[in-house]
Amino acid sequence: MATQTKDGSTWRIGTHAEVAWIADGTTPGLTITSAIPPAYEAYATVVIPQEPEDRRRRDRVVLALFSEQSAGQRWWLGYLDTGIDHIVFPAAPKVDLYQSSWHYVLAEAGPEQAAAWRQGQPWSLRKGVLPDLMFPADRCWLFSTLWDDDWSCIGGPAALVNMFLGHPDLEARSVDLSQDATPPGHQAI
Repeated sequence: MATQTKDGSTWRIGTHAEVAWIADGTTPGLTITSAIPPAYEAYATVVIPQEPEDRRRRDRVVLALFSEQSAGQRWWLGYLDTGIDHIVFPAAPKVDLYQSSWHYVLAEAGPEQAAAWRQGQPWSLRKGVLPDLMFPADRCWLFSTLWDDDWSCIGGPAALVNMFLGHPDLEARSVDLSQDATPPGHQAI
């Protein structure tokens, strides 16, 4: 497995083996399964706020809820290579995901790096600092923000998804596998 150095530490770079379960389990379309495999107990979308302070608050809450669920685990962080957004490790090998075979750089790290590696980057001005893809080593939850969407998709245990749905700082909506996952008032591109 390849490694890269950043912030004085060496980080494992992921391969297709780490995301094959996502690639094999997702299908094109407007349902949640365009981003999240149908392997979870519950699913939701979480809107990315337009106001910078609201985005920062959302990012903090998302990381706190996932950290509570996966305490002590390493996470895989995925950064989509759009050509303009910060992918953290530009020289790292990439993996292909989703219907358009988008290229992602995967790094095994944790919530601290998820919160820090995109600080001050142009992407964070539009979508926040979080990686485009996150999941813990045990894959008990998955977070994905697709390229054109102004919301993120999550899958995980019902108790975790309910924490997202009930949090006052999040605009979250429960979705099932058969319905359009596009949040009301938003448009899938």
